[in-house]
Amino acid sequence: GRKVINVLYWFARVVMVEDLETNSVDSNIPYAEAVKLKPENVYMANARCRVAYNKLLQIFQKEDFVIQEYRKKAK
Repeated sequence: GRKVINVLYWFARVVMVEDLETNSVDSNIPYAEAVKLKPENVYMANARCRVAYNKLLQIFQKEDFVIQEYRKKAK
């Protein structure tokens, strides 16, 4: 449901930040620091977060639909 998707979204975000921290070691590109910075325009940051959340939700819904269709055809 909604809570599971919210947890998955935040888990994916944490994994992304950790991956950026790992891959930006010994490089001149401060990806991890940029991700952790507090945005100047909180409204735009929330809007971007909502767009990403909705896109993730659409991906999960499409994946569920495809799995259901495969199950129907398998019967």
